[in-house]
Amino acid sequence: MPSATTIIGIAGPSGSGKSTICQRLLASMGGQAMLIAEDAYYRDQSDLSFENRTQVNYDHPDALEHSLLAEHLQALKQGQPVISPVYDFTAHTRSADTTVLNAAPIIIVEGILLLADTQLREQLDIKVYLDTDTNTCLDRRVARDIVERGRDEEDVRRQYRETVEPMLHEYVIPSRLHADLIIPTDRYNTLAESMLVSYLEKLSQ
Repeated sequence: MPSATTIIGIAGPSGSGKSTICQRLLASMGGQAMLIAEDAYYRDQSDLSFENRTQVNYDHPDALEHSLLAEHLQALKQGQPVISPVYDFTAHTRSADTTVLNAAPIIIVEGILLLADTQLREQLDIKVYLDTDTNTCLDRRVARDIVERGRDEEDVRRQYRETVEPMLHEYVIPSRLHADLIIPTDRYNTLAESMLVSYLEKLSQ
């Protein structure tokens, strides 16, 4: 018998529009879907000083506990609840808080490195990659990090040059070869999104 839960991964560069399309998918699914962010699974770094935490390459796969995320996805697919970590981006480590996640007919997972990890790919029933030019991604990341994470523009641009862009070319862009669907997101792609929503609606019936 097929699984009652379908897991869809939305991957792509930082600033490619993953959060935006995930929110539109959630709204379209009317309570039949839930969202998990890969960002929540950044490793706990409470053993490091704050200064040392700021030096970590957060765009490298090793910065994320993908094995735990894969384990949680497998449990959710079997209908079991899981306790997800909560990451504090201002402190650069996990919060003491946690979140209980319950299975849903459609589970949407979003993150830059989902398709770069073999364990995660094995848990994804549908793999989507959002393709956006790097200039657009950088502009969106600057705006997000200033507003949501309290950072200054110079620091955001420095990090992009030193770690984000190199990891983009080493890990993120090559991972699109594993995608079932590649969506250009430098414009509002209504056709691709409508097709995806229709497919998910059929799965959740």
